[in-house]
Amino acid sequence: MFYRKPLEERIADRVAARRPLEEGKTFEHGPAKFVFVSLIVAVVVMHVVGVAIVMAFA
Repeated sequence: MFYRKPLEERIADRVAARRPLEEGKTFEHGPAKFVFVSLIVAVVVMHVVGVAIVMAFA
């Protein structure tokens, strides 16, 4: 604990060691991409189900 770098320096070292982002690549974190796509799919499915329910009672 006493011989470790401060948290800010460790984060800076990690960020400096990463390779630069590729052109056109939006998400560098796989789970973030999965959550984003899952939320978009869920919203689309909810809209389709809502429209189907409204059309069934109209």
